[in-house]
Amino acid sequence: MSPSDLRLGIDLGCSRLTGAIVDADHRVHAERRLAVPVGDYSATVAAIVEMVGILESDVGIEGLPVGVATPGRLNASRHLICGSHADWLNNRPLPRDLAATLGRNVRTAHKAGCLAGAEQRSGGSAGARRVFAAVLGSGVSGALMIDGRLVGGANGFAGAWGHNSLPWPSAAEMRGAPTCGCGLSGCIEAWLSGPGMSRDHERRGGHALAAPDIVARAEAGERLAGITLRDWLARSARAFAMVINLIEPEIIVVGGGLSRIRWLYSEVPKIWARHCATDDLRTTLVPAAHGEVSIACGAALLWPEPGA
Repeated sequence: MSPSDLRLGIDLGCSRLTGAIVDADHRVHAERRLAVPVGDYSATVAAIVEMVGILESDVGIEGLPVGVATPGRLNASRHLICGSHADWLNNRPLPRDLAATLGRNVRTAHKAGCLAGAEQRSGGSAGARRVFAAVLGSGVSGALMIDGRLVGGANGFAGAWGHNSLPWPSAAEMRGAPTCGCGLSGCIEAWLSGPGMSRDHERRGGHALAAPDIVARAEAGERLAGITLRDWLARSARAFAMVINLIEPEIIVVGGGLSRIRWLYSEVPKIWARHCATDDLRTTLVPAAHGEVSIACGAALLWPEPGA
């Protein structure tokens, strides 16, 4: 293994960093997780730098190319992070600050785009021509890939699915639409994110629980948790149906912490057909093949392969 074959990627989440070192064949050689200092920008930069040092120590190689998947996009004109649910990152020059601290160039991209890139190259959507990548976690985001190329756009927000309104809302959903971190009400992110599921469970009288705990209780037969999960799946189906109606992807690949909910893949396709404008629906819904490390692998792949 040559050092030139290795690249380092970090998935910057709202509460956790996931880091990986991958080679030119997309094999993972090291994998780590660290807590994110929530609300503290300087400490978040320091945690990313610490993660780089730990991973490079794991493989015994320093100075690797570093890519970071961010919960928010980089404003192209001002080079500042914007639109992140991790609001302490907004209006901050994260790539510049990381490059200055690490003493090397750092590439950044949105988490959903990194997921799409990793899964297109060697994952659940490899070979598909039209792919929608969805991140379901502490935030909700999406990216569109056509013929192996990530779709951009005039504003750099193509696939920003989480900040559209939840489609086909019920009367109760319209009355109780939650406020999103962007300041609007009823966004898909406000309903489908992990914190969104937790708030929905509390609104219906449940305990304050994290999304994985709600799912575990639902699977154990607890009635109220089961209702929360059922409604979350129905909303997910409507949100994905809107994507299908707009862009007709062959595959929707899901990453992020909530992608581990197994009911997504069995139940949502049963529901979304009610809202899709075709009677011959062929879109498939799959989890990220690389699991929790998929977004970090995509961040590493922001650097071209040797010789490319």
